[in-house]
Amino acid sequence: MDNLNVKYCNVNFNNPFILPSGIITEIPEHRRAIEAGVGGVTLKSLTFEKREGNPLPRVWKYDCGMINSVGLRNAGIEDGSREIGEFLKSNKNTPVIVSLFATKVKEFLYLVEKIVPLSPQFIELNLSCPNVDDEFGKPLGMEKGAAGKIVKQVKKISEKIPVLAKLSPNVNDIADIAKNCEDSGADGIVAINTVGPGMIIDIEKRKPVLGAKKGGVSGPGILPVTVRCIYEIYEAVKIPIIGMGGISKWQDVVEVVMAGATLVGVGTATYLKGMKVYDELKNGLSSFMAKKNIKGLAELVGAAHF
Repeated sequence: MDNLNVKYCNVNFNNPFILPSGIITEIPEHRRAIEAGVGGVTLKSLTFEKREGNPLPRVWKYDCGMINSVGLRNAGIEDGSREIGEFLKSNKNTPVIVSLFATKVKEFLYLVEKIVPLSPQFIELNLSCPNVDDEFGKPLGMEKGAAGKIVKQVKKISEKIPVLAKLSPNVNDIADIAKNCEDSGADGIVAINTVGPGMIIDIEKRKPVLGAKKGGVSGPGILPVTVRCIYEIYEAVKIPIIGMGGISKWQDVVEVVMAGATLVGVGTATYLKGMKVYDELKNGLSSFMAKKNIKGLAELVGAAHF
């Protein structure tokens, strides 16, 4: 499958498939995705302090995907950074994206300062988590100008590590926010985070199924939103995009890449199909490219634009 090799921000990936942040919550367990053949992994978002997450249950399947409200459960930056250091030492061949979440610029800067010495391939700024609104208010990245302000300050201390801005679809103009991030120095865009928040009610128990009542919606049902967002971002920026949200078939991959994504995140599908989904997607995408005489993925990126 040599035709699946791709370069993103001058980092080589064996294939375009990325495990998004939050699919696996324990840092050492991300090895499972590497063993399954992903091109790269994004670790669970770290916060300043340890977080236990939202009340159980946190994840619920429904007909068109999943709804979740994990609530940024993580070990916190002190223990988390040590785990990341060990993980990076044991995984030399697969690019790793370290994801960080904060509610204040100074907190983001502290988190980045702790991660830079570890030299991961990328740092992702999670500007869009929808599952902590009640606790923290709206994510900073949903306010015009705020995302760029964070990126600009982080770039001053991130050294040579590429900085990626992860954006929410729950905004009026995602392309405008992406452009603001690019103008502020972002090296790449990650889109999209989950849609919503949404809610599912158990009609027998007469109450919401999630412990936190509402959560982010993911899975096949949100794919059209993903494609639209990536398409609009691609038209607005020159930096590369990691596209994710609702991808479960190789045809979805082609659609997202044609919209403008260079790498493709696949997360909820691992719950619905298991880790074997990565092999299915690689085989399907490689066969499609061979039939169409497409030599490399770069030929497909943004192909739907005129």
